[in-house]
Amino acid sequence: MTTQTDFQPFMEALAVAQSSDEVFKALHRLIDQQAGARLFTVMRVDMDAMLASRSYTSDPENYPGSGTKPVEMNRWFDIVHGKQQSFVANTLADIATVFPDHELIGSLGCGSVINLPVILGGKLVATINMLDVEHHYTPERVARVEQELLLPCVAAILFDDAQR
Repeated sequence: MTTQTDFQPFMEALAVAQSSDEVFKALHRLIDQQAGARLFTVMRVDMDAMLASRSYTSDPENYPGSGTKPVEMNRWFDIVHGKQQSFVANTLADIATVFPDHELIGSLGCGSVINLPVILGGKLVATINMLDVEHHYTPERVARVEQELLLPCVAAILFDDAQR
């Protein structure tokens, strides 16, 4: 990447935040500015229970903050949990192969996704989920998310852990 990511607004928000919601909102703003995220969610993952729970959502009407879903053993699981790599899909058809809510995703104008795993202590503890229009997540945007925005994502999850 030829541009420098400006972390200052996120760092300032992190320094004064009183809640995880404030930190996740700041993280959403940062990611939206740097890579785009029409829909943004944070899912905490309990691999022992095979359950993911939504800690933050930019669309509480369609994706309530209290929502949960089972962790499915599919291609997404192999990539995100098994390989501990980002899952990227750039068409709604590709999203439909792993997410049963693909019709809702499409109705919101989204057709591409990055699910960035947050790994702590060798375990998947969360995914940071960015969705936007089809073909939005170019290799350059994916690289920016993985190389430049992972550390703020980890900071947000650690803040959330401290609030629990």
